Amino acid sequence: MKALLAPLALIAALALPGTAIAHPKLVSASPAAEAAVAKPTKLTLTFSEELVAPLSGVELTMTGMPGMANHKPMAVKGFQTKITGKTMTIVLPRALPAGTYAVKWHVVAADQHRIEGGYNFKVN
Repeated sequence: MKALLAPLALIAALALPGTAIAHPKLVSASPAAEAAVAKPTKLTLTFSEELVAPLSGVELTMTGMPGMANHKPMAVKGFQTKITGKTMTIVLPRALPAGTYAVKWHVVAADQHRIEGGYNFKVN
């Protein structure tokens, strides 16, 4: 019986840390990556893990403006970031004007590792 329990205990011990070191992944976003939308007033990013709010955040940059070929990237300021569980909501002070945008996010979950990512979308 002991010969059977020892390997099972080892397998269980090795399996537990694997679940604790999972990193959060972006599951869905609104607006979605590469989407074209009409004047959003908020962005919603949902992750695979619960987030540590004080260590997670987002940057939003306008990367292009219609009719302005030489438009330099411009940081969007004045928004509020709210994190509840697995969801990060970016509430904008006003609807975004027409242009292209880059979202750059960083999140930390229970494993305390900072994970970064990003995507682009367009406002018509």
